[in-house]
Amino acid sequence: MSHTLQSFARDTWVTPAQGLVDIPSAIDGRVVARASSAGLDFAALVRHAREVGGPALRAMSFHQRADRLKALGAYLTERKEQLYALAADTGANRRDNAIDIDGGLVTLAAFASRGRRELPDSNFITEGEVEALSKRGSFVGQHILTPLHGVAVHINAFNFPCWGLLEKLAPALLAGVPVIAKPATATAYVAEALVKLIDESKLLPPGALQLVCGGLGDLLDHLNGQDLIAFTGSLETSEKLRAHPNVARHAIRFIAERDSLNAAILGPDITPADPEFDLFVREIVREMTAKAGQKCTAIRRVLVPRAQQAAVIDALKAKLAEVKLGDPRSNDKAMGPLVSRGQRDAVRAAIATLQSEAEIVFGDPETAAGEGIDAQVGAYMAPVLLRAREPMAAKHVHATEAFGPVATVLAYDDVGQAIELVRRGEGSLVASLFTYEDAVAEQMILGLAPFHGRLLIVDRDDAAESTGHGTPLPALLHGGPGRAGGGEELGGLRSVVHYMQRTAIQASPRRLAKLTGTWTRGAPAAATAVHPFKLNYNELQIGQSIETESRPITLDDIEHFAHFTGDTFYAHMDEAAAKANPFFPGRVAHGYLILAFAAGLFVDPAPGPLLANYGLDNLRFLKPVSPDDTIKVKLTVKQKSAARRPEYGEVRWDVEVVNQNNEPVARYDLLTMSARPAA
Repeated sequence: MSHTLQSFARDTWVTPAQGLVDIPSAIDGRVVARASSAGLDFAALVRHAREVGGPALRAMSFHQRADRLKALGAYLTERKEQLYALAADTGANRRDNAIDIDGGLVTLAAFASRGRRELPDSNFITEGEVEALSKRGSFVGQHILTPLHGVAVHINAFNFPCWGLLEKLAPALLAGVPVIAKPATATAYVAEALVKLIDESKLLPPGALQLVCGGLGDLLDHLNGQDLIAFTGSLETSEKLRAHPNVARHAIRFIAERDSLNAAILGPDITPADPEFDLFVREIVREMTAKAGQKCTAIRRVLVPRAQQAAVIDALKAKLAEVKLGDPRSNDKAMGPLVSRGQRDAVRAAIATLQSEAEIVFGDPETAAGEGIDAQVGAYMAPVLLRAREPMAAKHVHATEAFGPVATVLAYDDVGQAIELVRRGEGSLVASLFTYEDAVAEQMILGLAPFHGRLLIVDRDDAAESTGHGTPLPALLHGGPGRAGGGEELGGLRSVVHYMQRTAIQASPRRLAKLTGTWTRGAPAAATAVHPFKLNYNELQIGQSIETESRPITLDDIEHFAHFTGDTFYAHMDEAAAKANPFFPGRVAHGYLILAFAAGLFVDPAPGPLLANYGLDNLRFLKPVSPDDTIKVKLTVKQKSAARRPEYGEVRWDVEVVNQNNEPVARYDLLTMSARPAA
């Protein structure tokens, strides 16, 4: 019995009654699900996201949203086998589905961790340093990032129904923006199951996530300038969506990840005797066969030195001959079918186009055989390797993506020609280079970086731990210029910023400090009668400050510190040599002596709520300290943030060390942990 997919609209599961489209199994063609979005009120979905989901998410801090993502990841991990069972019908074996299912869960956890570690416990972000805008310091500026008051529409591709949904969902929810997800129909039954698990968890607030199974309907007509569209799919569909009149009229943010003629390049220094040669061959075969080549990051163009072309082709043919087709439900080591017979037909058509410029050297797109499979009902296709006859004259090789187990070998004569050939792809998600020659790597990186979102350099030193050509990582950019869509996903918190508005705030230091919760110079700094190290986290207030007594710095201090630490650098020990240095008036105190004496001036020695000093940030030595100068310290509570453990909080202190003329000689941020009694 096939399953009629439901959409999750306004926190209710809706079953369509008309317009149903059959979704066949990639394995044997049987209908596994039916989908339609007929009857959905798309205007109401958008209103629900804006009026219910958005306010609920924005009422939470980044830390609270990160905690929800973490809990959601744990909930889904316990139930992921349900997704594996369904995903077999997409044609992927268990190892392939691990990329999608476990990869999505890892990405969710990564954003939860970054949200806790790198974002404040508030609902907006300050970006960059405070900019001085006036002579006397009474007028300053700073950028802040606030969540968009709209909805993120996520249109996902068929090849990753779980990872594609989660890698977009995590940064949007972390930013505080609700999502309407529209999975590709061919694998929507897996995405529906994932969203049903998310709904069952009750970890997301109402309106935070809605799901559309079926067509987009008139959804785009109801968006405005506070909304965002994130799309993964073909260049042609991307162009249609981006050109939608309402999208253009409201300048709706559009993030696209689309066709990409990714390349792998064997350096001219590598021969079959080098380890990089085998690594190169292994990576190409893996990328041709993982998920039957249906990955946006898969290798489509294989660039090799002309002298090594025959050796590379022979090695690839030998490895590809070992690849077996099989039912992914019963053979985890076999390559499964493409997602549908329609997709197989599209790949065959693309191969026919490529054959006008290239010859097939391995495989036959019209035949497929393997144990336990029926190629007439399943969407099976064996790997196909082509060789470009005249790479420099070829055009289709650089413009036609066969989205399946297909790659084309192109021979090059020198590094410059290799760079030119790769660039003809007009922008790609990723290229990988296999070389052990530094000069080759540098020339390739500088020549290819403007045309790629990611470059992977593989050699004998990093191969054992390399995550591979085709693996996007949460911490690094996923996207590319030109043909690849110009979008940027993942990349740590960069993707969170896509869902936020950058605004320049101009105000007085007092007003800015009040808004941001971060003390800045020029803002009031109230002297406290009690040493702030005696105050617990809850008692400390932003702007509380003490100014210490002065301490003279003597020549004996400098010499003792030098001999005690072993730092006998000439600027501290040799008057004539120090004076010859344009930066020093003569012998000067060590910078770290200044820090040590500063700590001695402001530290309260008695046990108290201050638990530990865990670092210094932004340290700058501003003016030399000479023998017989005096120093004193102004210590101000700059910022407070909740820690992961409830018994303490993290406090950032502004430390300014000045000399007898009140001239700053050092500035830095001191980081401490202070006890936090239960409220």
